[in-house]
Amino acid sequence: MANSSARNYPVARTVDVVDDYHGTPVADPYRWLEDADAPETAAWVEAENALTFAFLDQVPERERIKQRLTQLWNYERYGLPFKQGGAYFYSRNDGLQNQPVLYVTPTLDAPARVLLDPNTLSADGTVALSGMDVSEDGKLMAYQLAVAGSDWNKIHVRDVATGKDLPDVLEWIKWSGMAWTKDGKGFYYGRYDEPQPGHELEAANYFQKLYYHRIGSAQSDDVLVYKRDDQKEWNFSGYVSEDGHYLIITVGKGTDHKNQVFYKDLRQGGEVVELLTGFASEYSFIGNLGAKFYFKTDLDAPRRRVIVIDVERPERESWREIVGQQAETLEGAGLVGGVLVTQYLAHAHSLVKVHTVDGQLVREVALPGLGSAAGFAGRFDDAETFFAYTDFVTPTGIYRYDLERGESTLFKAPTVDFDPAAYETEQVFYTSKDGTRVPMFVVHKKGLRKDGSAPTLLYGYGGFNIPLTPGFSVATLVWLEMGGVYVVANLRGGGEYGEEWHQAGVKLNKQNVFDDFIAAAEWLVDKKYTSPGKLAIAGGSNGGLLVGACMTQRPELFGAVLPAVGVMDMLRYHKFTIGWAWADDYGASDDAEMFRTLYAYSPYHRLLAMQGAKFPATLVTTADHDDRVVPGHSFKFAAALQAAQAGDAPVLIRVDVRAGHGAGKPTSKMIETQADVYAFLVKVLGVADAARI
Repeated sequence: MANSSARNYPVARTVDVVDDYHGTPVADPYRWLEDADAPETAAWVEAENALTFAFLDQVPERERIKQRLTQLWNYERYGLPFKQGGAYFYSRNDGLQNQPVLYVTPTLDAPARVLLDPNTLSADGTVALSGMDVSEDGKLMAYQLAVAGSDWNKIHVRDVATGKDLPDVLEWIKWSGMAWTKDGKGFYYGRYDEPQPGHELEAANYFQKLYYHRIGSAQSDDVLVYKRDDQKEWNFSGYVSEDGHYLIITVGKGTDHKNQVFYKDLRQGGEVVELLTGFASEYSFIGNLGAKFYFKTDLDAPRRRVIVIDVERPERESWREIVGQQAETLEGAGLVGGVLVTQYLAHAHSLVKVHTVDGQLVREVALPGLGSAAGFAGRFDDAETFFAYTDFVTPTGIYRYDLERGESTLFKAPTVDFDPAAYETEQVFYTSKDGTRVPMFVVHKKGLRKDGSAPTLLYGYGGFNIPLTPGFSVATLVWLEMGGVYVVANLRGGGEYGEEWHQAGVKLNKQNVFDDFIAAAEWLVDKKYTSPGKLAIAGGSNGGLLVGACMTQRPELFGAVLPAVGVMDMLRYHKFTIGWAWADDYGASDDAEMFRTLYAYSPYHRLLAMQGAKFPATLVTTADHDDRVVPGHSFKFAAALQAAQAGDAPVLIRVDVRAGHGAGKPTSKMIETQADVYAFLVKVLGVADAARI
């Protein structure tokens, strides 16, 4: 491999920009790379991509990897069906379609009709269906489209019978659902004011408002339902109760799950009632039986419980617990088919229970294995519900669940050209730096020799109360076929064990997350699954921050680093798009104490202080339309790392075009990106079995 000193990295000039943070001067020499649309930045990106693809072109296994990914990806995939207005709706991808297609059918055993095919909306497959809601009578569908991976969406309305769109088009939608009124005449949605031209992809998003749109009217005539001019960070999600009597308004702030709940009685047309205020706890509306509102909450229960509030007697002493806190973490709950279905996480795998509406346990739902189950939605008068099940070597299957009999039947099971019996999954527990016991999944071919020689890919996230659970991935399967070991660590900061586990990895405790990940790597080396030169770490978004921070703290522990769309500048992240909301997990540099913590681990700033150090091989990946974690994070990190690198390992960045943070990414782009990532690992780690897949 060529020495990095001889590698001709594109010139990234430095600028004399120094900010004062509470008396500490902090340089930001690559500030200019934050402007993704500047000609100089575009030229730098083009040069970096040219260097990266020239490197990847020299990997002979790359084309074979891409072929195998394409071959395995070509399998039929279904989304969860739901019933509305006497018809079933579900999505299906025939294999290599860039976007799944939405179908409608009168019965599940009848031929289905295409209702919406996003693949026909763009030549490159970069228009994605990002949300939908069907009116009570099943006649109209409001749906959202996202273009080129942007978080900005447009809402359209389609006639279900004809498949034709109505003239209604709503713009400047972000992070909003749609909620039809029971009469089907309109729906509620949230929107932002139109940003300044030219700043759509980086301007901060504040002052979301909740509107009602009446079908056939212009967006300018939409009725403002709720706003708060004194609370720029509040966001509003509207939901119409199943009986049509109430508009439930969930009020969020940032990414913390703690929220407020307001409601409006739609029968009386009165004022909005502030039911739950103060952002003291999480309250997720499950459903209602008359005036009795069911909520999933972490109030006095960090692993959550189910309570009922009678809105005619809303005082706290009248609240009633229906399902108390369990040993497992309550992830979801639904009133469906006359019962209450609860979904739990038990050491990061799914457990599902059925209760009466008064909370008495009826049964546990038998699942195919120790994997991940999702779904169990529907109406209170339904006789059935649907759920999806997957694990690391089981493609997602769709099951119909008879709520009265408690029986599951397989609705759709994909067929993938591989032998799951050739692989095994272990769940292990290791000890972090401070003695905390952390779970981890380790997946590999049966008969693995533990001599430290196996190329290993360690994945983590550790943030925002999000759990990592077992799931099937073609990309993972190809890695396993190449003789690799795939590992998922369930770090603090995530949601695997409830709010206490989450809080143990936020703000001043964020270093715990990095310590957990480093301890996972050390365990894999100690148990001889792999060795530092064969160990790659990967993560995206908050996980990109994770691997960037761990690389700068323990560069000698890893052979390769794969930060994707990462948050790398911890002092300025809150100045772009929705970044301000992440302060719930990270804190912000505006606070003196938090500044010291953030500055200590901020990957970009650590690199600026580590000139002349030896770093592992690194492939940074981002996208030009990422308006969640703006690409300037990755640009600045890559430029600083290239300047700091004194070792032999390559430092490259791959910038996708007409792509965003990841949601709605076309199948073709996912295959191309994954093939390039694996080709990079083959080159830098030495993956001997790559040519034999």
